[in-house]
Amino acid sequence: MALNPRITDWRSQHVWLVGASTGIGRATAARLHALGAKVTVSARGLPALDSFVADHPGARALPLDATDAGAVRAAATQLLAEDGRIDLALYCAGHYHAMQATSFDLADAVRHQQINYVGALNMLDAVLPTLLRQAAAGTPAHLSLVASVAGYRGLPNALAYGPTKAALINLSEVLYLDLHARGVGVSLINPGFVETPLTAQNSFKMPALMSPEDAALAIVAGWEAGEFEIHFPKRFTRMLKALRPMPDGMYFGAIRRAVRV
Repeated sequence: MALNPRITDWRSQHVWLVGASTGIGRATAARLHALGAKVTVSARGLPALDSFVADHPGARALPLDATDAGAVRAAATQLLAEDGRIDLALYCAGHYHAMQATSFDLADAVRHQQINYVGALNMLDAVLPTLLRQAAAGTPAHLSLVASVAGYRGLPNALAYGPTKAALINLSEVLYLDLHARGVGVSLINPGFVETPLTAQNSFKMPALMSPEDAALAIVAGWEAGEFEIHFPKRFTRMLKALRPMPDGMYFGAIRRAVRV
């Protein structure tokens, strides 16, 4: 059952992707551009954004630091001044370093919070009035946040990363409850392991590792199907979902056995 309006025609859709210089964000922007969407990409790295625009004629770059609320708001204002609308806003900026309690790093833990979660709040501040106004007028309005299956339950080495993704999962659910009746679509994207600069740090074998391009296909298919939670690859994410309702003792034991901790 579709929980959001299905997006079946991307031609003329105005999509803003925050965190699109590499990985899932860049691949999703490329996929949407190929489908005819008007794509605006934002991130801190201007060279990567310029490279994307050079490879995708008609795309636009708005460089910004997602942790700077004023910069995000200014970018949204510029985008609206030029286009008049934002049909879909995607927050996919992310920061990840493996961390355990025995090597706790406060500065890096806070950096995870600022980029992964506070940055999403900054985007909400910048786009929610526009999305609500568009929805009230009967025009497209959709908000999408990239979290992670690492937010389902606690996992080893995810002391800083996991809680930020759990926060995004909860935030997305509350946003759906608040905005669905007002006509604003809300979707939550929970990837498993995707081959990106962030996961390149991992020294362990990542199960069901997929390419950013395949991740982008799954994301766009989820939007087109009107899904709320878009998770992939299913053979991995369904296994993690099955662990969520498991009693604590059983869950902790299963994880310890799986990773030998």
